[in-house]
This record gives sequence, structure tokens and C-alpha cells, in this order.
Amino acid sequence: MIVNLPPFLIFVFGALLLAVVPQRWHGWFSLAVSALALLNFVSIPHGIYWEVPLLDYKLIFGRVDTLAYLFALLFHIAAVIASLFALHVRDPVQSISALLYAGGAVGAALAGDLLTLFIFWEIMAVASSFLIWAKRTPQSNKAGLRYLIVQVLSGVLLLSGTVIFYWETGSTSFDAIGLQTFGGKLIFLAFGIKCAFPLLHGWLVDSYPQSTPTGTVFMSAFTTKLAVYSLARGFEGADVLIYVGACMAMFPIFYAVIENDLRRVLSYSMINQIGFMV
Repeated sequence: MIVNLPPFLIFVFGALLLAVVPQRWHGWFSLAVSALALLNFVSIPHGIYWEVPLLDYKLIFGRVDTLAYLFALLFHIAAVIASLFALHVRDPVQSISALLYAGGAVGAALAGDLLTLFIFWEIMAVASSFLIWAKRTPQSNKAGLRYLIVQVLSGVLLLSGTVIFYWETGSTSFDAIGLQTFGGKLIFLAFGIKCAFPLLHGWLVDSYPQSTPTGTVFMSAFTTKLAVYSLARGFEGADVLIYVGACMAMFPIFYAVIENDLRRVLSYSMINQIGFMV
């Protein structure tokens, strides 16, 4: 058993090794990496791990408490299940991107500070974009670019909000943030984009149907669910989430009824389900 190894590193190392693994074994290798990461994670007790000094700052790559453990465990399990679905894939772009994407989600769930969260936020944005481009059609190329722009915008808002929040409060801890500060409001908006809040949801319906089938499975498991975790971590009890969640649970139903593309119907249904989580 690997002891005290940051879970995201297993996914990263696995993605790097895929470059030299024969393509016919990519599916089984990805499944083995995901299973190994899960076994490693469940052996880690609650606590603070893998602190990295950076100038006068400290990056926390492992904050394992009840909430973080729950979501990180779900992300590990989702990676195993999605890898099972992707056993047939012989495309290095999809295999490598999927592992990096899963590693980014796990790393973000275990981040103990907002700067570390930002790092994994952007890793997920880039890796998941390649799952859309891997379809290799003109439509997916354009959708992937639009998706990346929106996700990078979310990251810019997160970083800007983190800097302002630090200036306002002297803290970058990824705990209760609240909406009392301007920095907190920017961070909330960044989370809202990734969560597909009403009027900010267009990227999901645009991009998910254009990704590969494997890409859709992975993307359904990680991006928006990380946003739900981030809201639970940073904005627990915020009254605005009641109204946002209720709206998300209702309005997609009308769009889903008039759609004739099944994958777009599923995208709207996903927003509906995320609304209940919010």
C-alpha cells in the first residue's frame, strides 16, 4: 500500500505513463490507476497533509475532513466507474485527459486553501476541454473553445476573488467565505459559473453534447459536482442558494421538453439535478 501519497499525484503519474503504454492497454491501465488511487485514498486518516511553502504562503494539498473526504471518495469511485465505461477507448488524448481531469477533481476537493483550489480548478478546465476536442469535429472544436473560455473566466474570477478576499480578511483558507466581502462575491460567481447557475448555464448545454461519449461520462461526474462541493464548503447556509437551487430545479424542465437532441435533454436534466443539490 502506498502511504501518504497525494491522491492527485497517482492520477498525474498514471496519465504520464500512458504516453508509453501501448494503446490497446490504455483502458485497463486507466482502470488500474483509478483503483489504485481509490485504495490509497481510503487509507488516509483525517488531517492536514502535503503543505508546500511558497514565499510567505503555504499551499495545502491535503485537507481531509468529513466533507472533503466524502466528495473525494465519490470522485475516486466515479473515476473507477467511468474508467470501466472507457475500457474500449484507444485514444491517448481521451485517456490522458480523463486521468488528469479526475486527478484535478480529487485535488480540488482536498485543497485546504483557495490558491491550491485555483491550481486544480484550471487543471480541470484544460483537461476537460480536450475531452470535447477529442471528438474531432468542427462543432466540437468550436464548443471546446467556448467551454475553455468560460472555464478560464471562472478561474480568473476565482483568483481575483482570492486576492481581494486576502486583502480584505488576511486569509485564503478554503472554509466559510460568505458574501459579506467583495472578494467573497467574486468567488461565489466563479463557483456559480462552474455550477451552471441560471443565465450562466449555457456552456454546459453547449459543450457536453459535443464531447465524446467517454468525455460526457467523466464531465458529468466532476465539474459541476466540484462546484456543489465548493458552495457547501464556502457558502454553507447562504440564503441565496435556496432561490438559485429552486430556479435550477425548475427552468431546465421546460427546455428539456422542447429539445429533440437526447444529449441536450440529458444536459438540461443534469442542471435540474444540480439544482436539488444546491
